[in-house]
Amino acid sequence: MGMEIELKFLLPEYPEALIDAGELKVLTRHSIDQTYLAIEDGQELRVRKVTDLDSGEVTYTHTFKDGKGISRQEIEYGISAGIYNQVIEIAKAIPLVKTRVTGVWNGITVEIDIYTQLELSVLEVEFDSLEEAESFQAPEWFGKDISEERQYSNKTVWRELQKK
Repeated sequence: MGMEIELKFLLPEYPEALIDAGELKVLTRHSIDQTYLAIEDGQELRVRKVTDLDSGEVTYTHTFKDGKGISRQEIEYGISAGIYNQVIEIAKAIPLVKTRVTGVWNGITVEIDIYTQLELSVLEVEFDSLEEAESFQAPEWFGKDISEERQYSNKTVWRELQKK
């Protein structure tokens, strides 16, 4: 089981000017449909359909996460389209849809998630160690640190979406 250590920020605006200036280099753009199958006590089980917006390639994943806060255990592996579709049909849930732009800024890989069903944009940075994450000084353009604010977690946002 791998360790996921990440900080999340409430991105106030899409950094188009940084991209245009070449300061933020876009690596990939994906559309992600994310559906939770089970959520309980810091554990979550989810599936994703990931479409590469440049190549059109579609992949599917199944992920288990355990833990709360900025450091969690994570297992993720690929699944077939058939398995994904069967699980989605059984779940009968509305997927959380987001566009993920992955880029490099100042030598740091950032993931920008723009949620299509909500007015919400989040920037994430993953780290190799807890010490590295805790000592990270985010630039102002990242926005407010929401790493510990549960109302912005994907599973909380997804749960709210199911109520609509």
